Amino acid sequence: MGDHAQHDSVRRSYDTVAEEYAARLHDELAGKPLDRALLACLLEQTEPGTAIADLGCGPGHVAAWLAEKGARTVGIDLSAGMLKAGRRRFAQVEFREGDLLELPAEDGEFGAAVAFYTIIHLDPGDLHRAFEETGRILRPSGLLLLSFHIGQEIRHLDEWWGHDVDVDFRFLEPAHIAGLLEAAGFAVEMHMERTHYAHEVETRRAYLLTRRA
Repeated sequence: MGDHAQHDSVRRSYDTVAEEYAARLHDELAGKPLDRALLACLLEQTEPGTAIADLGCGPGHVAAWLAEKGARTVGIDLSAGMLKAGRRRFAQVEFREGDLLELPAEDGEFGAAVAFYTIIHLDPGDLHRAFEETGRILRPSGLLLLSFHIGQEIRHLDEWWGHDVDVDFRFLEPAHIAGLLEAAGFAVEMHMERTHYAHEVETRRAYLLTRRA
């Protein structure tokens, strides 16, 4: 997040909607079969005994899904409100407060990482740094699965579920993101796109499965 004002506005916005977000989306994976399949693929290829990081975890429902399948998971998020909501709901997940640009984790701590709709809040100039930082916390050959909305627009919200917020959602081009990942030391193994499910915001979504060198 290129400047502290933007960084802080994202945190405050997610703190504001945290409880409602957690209540509405705690079981959203139940209606997302492709997401579940990709998470299962990640889990199957993660080195046994290593933890999986959920970057930008929100209230932790993705990390909890992985934990239910036997993974040791750590959810990392900028929003203390989201982490508080997650800790109340998902005791099986370890939660840490932190930033994508300076992750609270040791070098090579994780066997894999997930970042679902997380990089959409970063300033474009910070994407490379975020990918390098993700590479730092992964073991060699560790996998990163990420998703984002496809396009070039920026959608701004100043109201979300009746709450006052100030947050941008940046749409991204898959080829550009793949290039940045490769420059940060990742090899892209899978690129998939899908349209929205009926219950989702009407956007086209990209998924990249990448492997750290």
